[in-house]
Amino acid sequence: MTNARPTLRAVALLVWATLCLCGSERDASAARRRLSVEEQYNLGVRYSKRGYYVKALEEFNRIRNNFRDDPYAVKAELAIADVYYNKAEWDQARLAYEDFMRMHPRHESLDYVVLRIGESYYKKAPKIAARDQTWTREAINALGGFDRRFSSSEHSAEVAEMLAECQRRLARKELLIARFYVKRKAWRSVEGRARGLLAAYPESEYAVETMALLAEAYAWQGKVERTDEVLARLAELAPEEHKRAVARVSRARARAEG
Repeated sequence: MTNARPTLRAVALLVWATLCLCGSERDASAARRRLSVEEQYNLGVRYSKRGYYVKALEEFNRIRNNFRDDPYAVKAELAIADVYYNKAEWDQARLAYEDFMRMHPRHESLDYVVLRIGESYYKKAPKIAARDQTWTREAINALGGFDRRFSSSEHSAEVAEMLAECQRRLARKELLIARFYVKRKAWRSVEGRARGLLAAYPESEYAVETMALLAEAYAWQGKVERTDEVLARLAELAPEEHKRAVARVSRARARAEG
């Protein structure tokens, strides 16, 4: 009998706590029902701005699932993707933006959606050019033709800057590979990489050095006419680099003939 009282008291406290919890949930549910869809959406936006991402997702998902015919359901779909982006969950963000684009292919914010898809790839890509640049290529694919599709977009400058950085990174990677082959005197491989870089990125900051490597690769392979053609172009573009390239080509020709 002495142990009965603490047990009964504990049960009573548990029942009381459960009733309070149920009551608070009912109160919260009732309060939410009193909010309009717009007010619920704005609440989610406030949560997101303050970094309460879980609460923001709850609000936006509730709107999307319960008010499908309301215009705010569409805004909530886009807001969900933005929350993932702000959380730096790049894969989740990209998938959410892609879903939005499939569901609303003519939406007025489609340029923004495409920008974010490209950025989601770009954010995943390593900044060091020597590393795998698969995501950089995906970013270029996602943003390709942006100016044609969205000629009056306010995001055009941002997209152009991102594309330029992606192309610079890929061009540098090709140059690093070409240099690697130079050290191993794999001249056919040097030629292949150099020609590929110049074809894909003719305006690259690495074009001049690449032309010099290409001339040297041609010289080692005994391709006299092609060597002279590249040297002539190099003389017009960069006289100082041309002088250095001529010296390397001369050594290459002498050793190749010897």
